[in-house]
Amino acid sequence: MKLKVCLVQDSPVFFDKEKTIEKIENLVKTYAKQGCELIVFPESFIPGYPRGFSFGAKVGSRTDEGRNLYSEYHKNSLDLESTDLKRLEKLAKTENVYLVVGITEKQSTNGSLFCSMLYISPTDGLLGVHRKIKPTGSERIIWSEDNGESLVTFKTKIGKIGGLICWENYMPLARMAMYKQGVEIYIAPTADAREEWTSTMKHIALEGRCFVLGCNQFFEKSMYPKKYQHLVEEESEQMCRGGSVIVSPLGKLIAGPLYDKAGGLIAELDLDELVSAKLDFDVIGHYSRNDIFQFNALNQPDMKVEKGLDTETSEY
Repeated sequence: MKLKVCLVQDSPVFFDKEKTIEKIENLVKTYAKQGCELIVFPESFIPGYPRGFSFGAKVGSRTDEGRNLYSEYHKNSLDLESTDLKRLEKLAKTENVYLVVGITEKQSTNGSLFCSMLYISPTDGLLGVHRKIKPTGSERIIWSEDNGESLVTFKTKIGKIGGLICWENYMPLARMAMYKQGVEIYIAPTADAREEWTSTMKHIALEGRCFVLGCNQFFEKSMYPKKYQHLVEEESEQMCRGGSVIVSPLGKLIAGPLYDKAGGLIAELDLDELVSAKLDFDVIGHYSRNDIFQFNALNQPDMKVEKGLDTETSEY
């Protein structure tokens, strides 16, 4: 089976949920016309990764300006019970593509926010949500953390998909939770534009013997609306170079890294490589030592099977 994928390295219409969703609709239609079957968007693409913002927080104090900024961020975040999700589900169905979209998620039951990754099927709609289990550094001011129920994976018509967000990928046991489910297409939206990130993506591909899709934004300071410019005065103009990358199960670069511009990183994956790559290394098979090591991810759900797909074998 061959699968054409696209990583969208672009910028949102910052802190504007409505216009960002409109941009997603236009981008998906563009790449779907090019034959892409799986389209991935970066971390917190809706309504934007607030790079350089402090939200007025210091140890022991918070400012009114920071609280008001959080309120605005919350207002423009995505509620899965709203019509916003229905728009994305309709988009996937109309364009006949799988979508993985990074969002900041709000919930009607509380005032907390989550850094989330939506998995959307063209036939089943929302398959599930991964919520970041450990925000990094100052991200913890704005994003709550979730538990093992967020370590979701899905058996779909395009293969077994799952993944982690940004620096969760540096958590060995979180990666192992993905490997134990047999993930074949490992999706890693991020805000990390360092060259070292490419090495991380190659390592995960080699370790998990899976395809790895690392998707980042391209973002410059001037893309912030004028009313936010004073918050990032000390930042350089180029705030995020991008660096989106697609890696084979043997750790070889298929496409990218894409730096210093917006664009769609497109590649065709040959899923037959998944088996041949495991000749000499299979992290959950012949290279595991279950007689020595035990692993248990508490509350991790079983792999969810897309409707109409045989539970024993993948369609391909």
